Amino acid sequence: MTFAELVDRVASTGHQFLHTILLGLPILGMANHNLLQIFTAPTPTHHCRPPPNASAGPWVLPMGRNGKPETCLRFSYPSNASLPNDTQGATEPCLDGWTYDVSSRDSIVAEWDLVCNSNKLKELAQSIFMAGILIGGLTLGALSDRFGRKPILTCSYLLLAASGSGAAFSPTFSTYTVFRFLCGFGISGITLSTAILNVEWVSTRMRAVKSIAVGYFYTIGQFILPGLAYVIPQWRWLQLTVSIPFFAFFLLSWWQPESIRWMVLSGRSSKALKTLRQVAAFNRKKEEGKKLSLEEIKLNTQKEVALAKAKRSVADLFRTPVLRRMTFCLSLAWFSTGFAYYSLAMGVEEFGVNLYILQLIFGGVDVPAKFITMLAISYLGRHTTEAALLLLAGGCILSLIFVPADLMTLRTVLAVFGKGCLSGSFSCLFLFTSELYPTVARQTGMGISNMWARVGSMTAPLVKITGELKPFIPNVIFGSIALLGGSAALFLPETLNRPLPETIEDVENWSLRAKESKQEPEAEKASQRIPLQPHEPGLGPS
Repeated sequence: MTFAELVDRVASTGHQFLHTILLGLPILGMANHNLLQIFTAPTPTHHCRPPPNASAGPWVLPMGRNGKPETCLRFSYPSNASLPNDTQGATEPCLDGWTYDVSSRDSIVAEWDLVCNSNKLKELAQSIFMAGILIGGLTLGALSDRFGRKPILTCSYLLLAASGSGAAFSPTFSTYTVFRFLCGFGISGITLSTAILNVEWVSTRMRAVKSIAVGYFYTIGQFILPGLAYVIPQWRWLQLTVSIPFFAFFLLSWWQPESIRWMVLSGRSSKALKTLRQVAAFNRKKEEGKKLSLEEIKLNTQKEVALAKAKRSVADLFRTPVLRRMTFCLSLAWFSTGFAYYSLAMGVEEFGVNLYILQLIFGGVDVPAKFITMLAISYLGRHTTEAALLLLAGGCILSLIFVPADLMTLRTVLAVFGKGCLSGSFSCLFLFTSELYPTVARQTGMGISNMWARVGSMTAPLVKITGELKPFIPNVIFGSIALLGGSAALFLPETLNRPLPETIEDVENWSLRAKESKQEPEAEKASQRIPLQPHEPGLGPS
């Protein structure tokens, strides 16, 4: 009996629905944190503040090449000062700070003067947040394999609630970035544990549907964020509002059952049996739960338990040729998805459309994108869908290079379509990766894969800075990497309608059987093409 069959015996539609709700509600709020800087760090209209002696005469701002007033320079003297001709047009930096238009909303940019020479600090803040997610992926994956999915998930909820609230009261930019780093660390634990619990508590036939269903909570969260930002224009209150709910999620997580797979493979079969019987009682299958016995569970899983006792580490992901290829291709696909996704998602300001409306559009495209992705991975397969999504996204980003800046509608359409493809890529990868790695190394594999997505998302804001050299450079880099990731996805094995592998040996045998099944039809076709040899003259009977 497989783990999926054990779950099927005691689970029901009601249990699966409740399980999805418990996992999905925090994802609803997680979208707010991932995209929060769109609304807490917009750059308002600004110009140099006049010097203290400005009352001595009128001050006029110098004009830039675009015909608008300079934002980082001011004239050194009042316009009516009697000065030599060579000094009348002299300019200087904003020595006395800036004046901001915060009539619509305030931001960390206005509070800590993240403009002009300090404008890169805004992108740095987002990169530090992503660095927290990266470090979390490196550490929490292995910890979850050792201590369980549920403890890591519960602690991550508490960490995000506390650090997010702390960021709202930060007195300095440095303190703010430290708390944002911790927010990212907590988000990584939530993401990894949610993805694993989602696939380890569901039957094989329902994995794709449930994975996409949890993904829709993230989509709905993208609708909530612009609404909250519109109602709450103060960045500190907005930061606090999206953090407080995670204290409630921390309490709700105590009702979340631990993974049966993890408990059995970690030698906690008695606890696994108790959990199965509790789930059976909840689903009004108490008699079915009583039929389960500790001996039955141990008998059916003794092979997996014996193999799981071997210590697993990141090195195991590179131990065999099949796992090495899988890890390399998945890492590239995850990196390119995170890299390209956040280049579009965090670049809403660049499209010249109302910030709130465009964010609603960017969130809205995920609804059809995830639905189409669900159909594609259920019927076309995982690796074909993943490759197509990344290739389409890369094409959209590269197309932006050739669309003039004044064609804002077309640029927005391309960006929205590309973002939809990348959102679908994330949904596909979470399911695909959890199906490819064996149970004994699944959380570690998810952690490493997710790490590469965060490396990409952490690098994306820094790559945007290259636009100061040539405006098209960032899109060339983002688009090319997306195409490379889509090509790598083509080399991954298909997992459609296949049971989850339990051990590393299962992965190797799975790949071997796939190769043999491909070789058999080719051998049959080759035998059919062998021509009959004609008799040579003078040999044999005439």
